[in-house]
Amino acid sequence: MKKFVVTLTADERVKLSQLTSKGKHRSQKILNALILLASDEGEHQPERSKNEEISKVLNTSMRKIDRTKKRFVMHGLNVALDGKKPERIYLKKADGDFEAHLVALSCSEPPEGFARWSLRLLADKAVELGYVDNVSHETIRRVLKKTKSSLGNAKAG
Repeated sequence: MKKFVVTLTADERVKLSQLTSKGKHRSQKILNALILLASDEGEHQPERSKNEEISKVLNTSMRKIDRTKKRFVMHGLNVALDGKKPERIYLKKADGDFEAHLVALSCSEPPEGFARWSLRLLADKAVELGYVDNVSHETIRRVLKKTKSSLGNAKAG
């Protein structure tokens, strides 16, 4: 029983053949193109290879072959080659107001018992002062790393 039958048109076969013959693409994209060319059951393909043969020749798993064929049948050639783009949208916690408060906080005196602010201390203090609900020390690092001027470009006269 075949779940997903790949039938390529002549134009698609030409496009995939050109893609695999030039070394200007990602390796996974070329591998997906080779899988589609080998598993084609259209009128332009003299004989179709079995998944086991494709797996041995291309040194890939049967599962990858099935996933590539499924993406081609369900979503088309471009998605089969490149994969789906992520649909999840990440909201930024660090807006301009938060960044300004954080820079001001990092320039202030550190808490008692500490010689300087650490990223974790800054994260805890930002939550304590109510700038954000929760924030990681990594977000604090990324915000503080941003600079508009480079101090290394000044010419020594």
